[in-house]
Amino acid sequence: MASVAGSSAPVVPKGAVQGVAPLRAGQGTQFLLRRLHSLSGIVPVGAFLFEHILISNSTAITGPDAYARQVSFLANLPLVFFLELFGIWLPILFHALFGFYIWYRGEGNVGEYPWSGNWMYTAQRWTGAIAFAYIVWHTWTMRFTGVDLHAYPNASFGKVQMELFNPALLAFYVVGLIAATWHFSYGIWLFAAKWGITSGEKARQRFLAVCLGLFVVLSGVGLVSLYTFRERFPQQPTEPGASAMQSGHATATYGKPVE
Repeated sequence: MASVAGSSAPVVPKGAVQGVAPLRAGQGTQFLLRRLHSLSGIVPVGAFLFEHILISNSTAITGPDAYARQVSFLANLPLVFFLELFGIWLPILFHALFGFYIWYRGEGNVGEYPWSGNWMYTAQRWTGAIAFAYIVWHTWTMRFTGVDLHAYPNASFGKVQMELFNPALLAFYVVGLIAATWHFSYGIWLFAAKWGITSGEKARQRFLAVCLGLFVVLSGVGLVSLYTFRERFPQQPTEPGASAMQSGHATATYGKPVE
């Protein structure tokens, strides 16, 4: 056997099949991209999802005026277009596309080895795909078609209602919401395990219960918001037009909720 003294290359046994070398900590483009992919799922993508459901959408529960004020607040943030571009759209695009790449390179074996970890892995891939389709649709219809909600936040409640009154779109919203909240909640558990935050089987099991609880809370608040949009209030205006709120007054401009 030839001497390998002074060489950092590993010794490959004779007859062994060579494959992809394992990534070393801190080395390799794949290692960096996977770390960025994992991190982007928490910040900023996960943080945006958390805010969107627990803060922005939950304001709809208290009525159209509160929801319009929240939309107006977000629309008037400094450099809002660049915040959306670099804080939401591009991170989501990177996280989704690299996630599809990881899925493509993976080898699913749920049928052969139906262990819970394999099912979790498969669920994480499919919920990611569904959530991506849902986010693209929701962003396109709410942000780039019809009335500009940044300019006319008073139309925001009614615009969402118009979609939810369609049974097919309502079902799509429900499935997309559950997929997005599951993907985020279980993604937190994966992040903590990959980054060494939870070490040991007991710690991971306890944290899994926490993440499942987060999934229940997020999906529950989201479903209540959808119910509020569709059932608790009559159809709100969807046409562009100035409201008292937009003129700087706090006077309500919408009808009372249906009793």
